[in-house]
Amino acid sequence: QVQLAESGGGSVQAGGSLRLSCKLYGYPYTSYCMAWFRQVPGKEREGVAAVDSDGIMSYADSVKGRFTISTDNTRSALFLQMSSLKPEDTALYYCAADRTIAGCRKWATGYLEVGGQGTLVTVSS
Repeated sequence: QVQLAESGGGSVQAGGSLRLSCKLYGYPYTSYCMAWFRQVPGKEREGVAAVDSDGIMSYADSVKGRFTISTDNTRSALFLQMSSLKPEDTALYYCAADRTIAGCRKWATGYLEVGGQGTLVTVSS
């Protein structure tokens, strides 16, 4: 059974930092992309950052230069280092994975093959 478990969310003041973690369990593929996306109630899901099977990273314009996505050597853990946080970064953050090229190309939509339950990030001004 595939499972993604996010952790590391919390409350922080504007300008602060947080590091999100995601553990991937039971995904029986060796080539896949992983991504972080976020969603605010009443708004569209937004892709935040992604890393493909070759290790190439992509970022939404809104987080470039502030967020860094990374994986561990086994690619069973995904991280998101968030710095210079802004109130508009407040959202439920999810991690996701997809084994298909078509799915990975659409990472910015926030809809990949499998995803977790999310971890809440709240940034106060």
